[in-house]
Amino acid sequence: MWVLGLLLAVLLLMKGQGSWGACVEVDSDTEAVATEDFKLGCICCKRRAEVPATASVNWYYMAVPNTSFVQIYSYKDNIMDPQFENRLRWDGSMTGTDLQDGSITLLNVTTNDTGLYRCQITRNLTIHHNLIATYNQKNFTLTVVVKPTRPEASIISEVMMYVSIIGLQLWLLVEMIYCYGKISAAGEAQRESMAEYIATSPTEKNSEDLLVDE
Repeated sequence: MWVLGLLLAVLLLMKGQGSWGACVEVDSDTEAVATEDFKLGCICCKRRAEVPATASVNWYYMAVPNTSFVQIYSYKDNIMDPQFENRLRWDGSMTGTDLQDGSITLLNVTTNDTGLYRCQITRNLTIHHNLIATYNQKNFTLTVVVKPTRPEASIISEVMMYVSIIGLQLWLLVEMIYCYGKISAAGEAQRESMAEYIATSPTEKNSEDLLVDE
């Protein structure tokens, strides 16, 4: 029984470690399609899950390089700039006070939304009754296109897939022809052996012996 208990404890420990490492920081996409919705991704994982924390998220936008950033969003649902009025929706962490995912969705994208975006996550950690503030910042440039463009890697992968399918079909055709030839040759050899066996069967030999004796 103690072995079963030890095994259960190890499994629970592994499960707990897996849940701590579930957060993965993925960079946001940088190409949006006009008139569609686009997710501005911002993920900042907490390194130590057992430490209590609270976080706040602020988004900034710069229309033209070398100009100043303007704040466009602050969690929760506070819009700071008229250009994005009623066009930003929270799409990040939905529970708890520690916001590891600070993503938002930009609704009905227009060409005027092209520019530099900045996501800033401020996390306050409580360690031994002390409050420690950490700051994380992510920047990316968003481009808006009329039609989505396919990445070169995607095109190459699709071409290679079709080439592989055609090559596989040709290989199967060659294998079928080869197998058909082997089966035909085996059948012909079997027919020849059967003919020889019939030609030299004991009945025919006895008939020949009787004719000789007469």
